[in-house]
Amino acid sequence: MKVNVDFDLCESNAMCMAAAPEVFEVRDDDYLYILDETPAEALRPKVEEAARSCPKAAITIED
Repeated sequence: MKVNVDFDLCESNAMCMAAAPEVFEVRDDDYLYILDETPAEALRPKVEEAARSCPKAAITIED
């Protein structure tokens, strides 16, 4: 799987980081960083939850 974030939509509100901290991080500069663009399949449930919890629908997952 590949994680994509539309940074034009992203508000860096950290909802994704709460769901999948292994993949997403909002740093002190208030910007979202993708820590792992191709996370292990075992993390799929967390990444899917992160995508669902994004209020701007900025996260997509490619298979």
